[in-house]
Amino acid sequence: MATYPVNKLRNVCVMGHGGDGKTSLVESLLFTSGATERVGKVPDGNTVCDYDPEEVKRQFSISTAVAPVVWGDCKINLLDTPGFFDFESEVQHALRVAESALIVATGKAGPGVGTEKAWKRAAERNMPRMFYISKIDEENSDYYTALHKLQKQFGVSVCPIVVPIFEGNRDTVGVVDCVIRKAYKMEGTKRVEIPIPDNMVERIDQHRAALCENVAELSEDLMERYFAGEEFSDEELIAGIRQGVRDLVIAPVFCGTAATGIGSYALLKGIADYMPSPDEAPAEVYEDEKGELDEIVCSPNGSTCAYVFKTVADQYGRFSYFKVFSGTVKSDMTLVNKRADANEKMGHIYTVCGKKTTEVEEIGCGDIGAVAKLVTTKTDDTLSMSVRKVMLEGVPMAKPCYAQGIEPKSKGNEEKMSTGLAKLRDEDPSFEVNFNPETKQMVIAGAGDIHLDVICSKLKSKFGVEVTLTPPIVPYREKIRKKVSVEGKHKKQSGGHGQYGHVKMDFEPYAEGDYLFEEKIFGGSVPKNFHPAVDKGIREAMEHGVLAGYPLVGLKATLTDGSYHDVDSNELSFKMAARLAYKAGIPQASPVLLEPICSMKVIVPDSYMGDVIGDLNKRRGRIMGMNPVEGGQQEILAEVPMAETTDYAITLRSMTQGRGSFESDFERYDEAPPMVQEKVIAENKARMEALSKD
Repeated sequence: MATYPVNKLRNVCVMGHGGDGKTSLVESLLFTSGATERVGKVPDGNTVCDYDPEEVKRQFSISTAVAPVVWGDCKINLLDTPGFFDFESEVQHALRVAESALIVATGKAGPGVGTEKAWKRAAERNMPRMFYISKIDEENSDYYTALHKLQKQFGVSVCPIVVPIFEGNRDTVGVVDCVIRKAYKMEGTKRVEIPIPDNMVERIDQHRAALCENVAELSEDLMERYFAGEEFSDEELIAGIRQGVRDLVIAPVFCGTAATGIGSYALLKGIADYMPSPDEAPAEVYEDEKGELDEIVCSPNGSTCAYVFKTVADQYGRFSYFKVFSGTVKSDMTLVNKRADANEKMGHIYTVCGKKTTEVEEIGCGDIGAVAKLVTTKTDDTLSMSVRKVMLEGVPMAKPCYAQGIEPKSKGNEEKMSTGLAKLRDEDPSFEVNFNPETKQMVIAGAGDIHLDVICSKLKSKFGVEVTLTPPIVPYREKIRKKVSVEGKHKKQSGGHGQYGHVKMDFEPYAEGDYLFEEKIFGGSVPKNFHPAVDKGIREAMEHGVLAGYPLVGLKATLTDGSYHDVDSNELSFKMAARLAYKAGIPQASPVLLEPICSMKVIVPDSYMGDVIGDLNKRRGRIMGMNPVEGGQQEILAEVPMAETTDYAITLRSMTQGRGSFESDFERYDEAPPMVQEKVIAENKARMEALSKD
């Protein structure tokens, strides 16, 4: 594929709710433009963009795919993104390298939660956007109802450019372009111009008039001409709509059906005519070597600067997707990764269409390409010239909100699993893996259950490791509530030197910290050189409480008296004596279980407030406050026991249809209610018995 001038490039992020037809639309656009010879189907597993084995198996997109098409003298890079919310990181990275968004909604359902989220993401970036109403030929589909819902939800900027032609029992036979006032139908794979049906002429004129009114508001000159009754030419209207799209005052609406290609020609023309090119996007800002802000100019003559927005990793290495923000990336050139402070050789560079790669000599300014076998570069890194080292702003990662314990099914595969997870994290930085030394459990955290399930499937298919997921073990604590005085005596005689240690201890609650050791010895009954051994014995014993084996905290241990033997006493003896005192004294000191409490910030639309608060109360949560936030939403502040939050990500998504979000952080430990204590002690006892049998 040839190198295109920057003003002839369009990078478009295709977004929308899962199942609304994004991948099928891209498939139709590829075929219509001549990039492919057939239209693939998602159920058949033969589409260009859903090529990963997991995507074929599940029949939905998991990661962003790049699909370039050539239309006229323009090259359009379509970025087909996942619609399921577990893969939001993929959408955010696609938006980072796009200049515009194409939001897909169905004629049957109209705008869904995914449509709202797509609009919100584009709005946050002040990104020009257009709509495509898909599946208008399906039963119960209603284009005008869907259009009305879009206009009601997203405002007067939503303007139809293309409307469908129906015949008979609402069969879609073609479309009308309201700007140029021409109608088309498909005859096989060819588009044929037809007269505008008589019953649609008035409606088309109304739509065009609405477009003219929106365009007239762009300047005083256009406004004067509009009120003087002067009609805009097609070229003036196209230029006006393009300006309106850039200024975010017009969001054009297209429509069609991917199965037959109706509407695909008009959409490609609309993207080429109305969407901005890379050099029309706001300039990228970075911090130079002096700490001052500077701009990256999107120019082929500028210093080369490329941003890596996607990584595909397997056992053979990395394949990195990048967008050129300035200059040109050529094969065999050496660029600098400022974050890693390392040079990277761009050995072989490619253009990509789904999984198909084509090696090229260069990737021009504003275009998207890929490179194999980079050593240190990861997703969100910037590659630039050594004379002008640049690090562009990356994509902020949402905090993982759903955690599970992970372990290999076969013992001995722990290292293989860890290596696989590390490589998959190169590919998907939105999940985290940590080993909890307290619970001895490896914990994986992501955006939801589907997210983790996909990671487990990839571990098996790519790295040959089968794993199991289990609920994360909650790190409880234990403490005492009253003071006790006990003694511990360790005496052992086995020929030669024996062992003798004898201590008297006070154990009492300590509120200022986890542990304090003091000694109040009078007369040298326990020599000072053995005091550290007593301290160490207590510290080690505290790692296992007496109720359920969880660490003991908030303990003050005071050595008050004891005795020793001139020959048989040593550090080990006093350490053992201290442990015996601990075992004897703590059960008498009214021990109690402590549970970790999390502070939670839940953001939901007003209409779900009652359900969400009710659910938090069921989880033994305490509502600490509520604050209104923009967009008709409420922020609920609550404190909830950690044990009650393990499945909250799934429950909240279900309750709010995916509109709710939350963050959770450990706050403190609180005394657990008696019923909870009984349950935890019983579960721990069963777990210990199971481990002893193994």
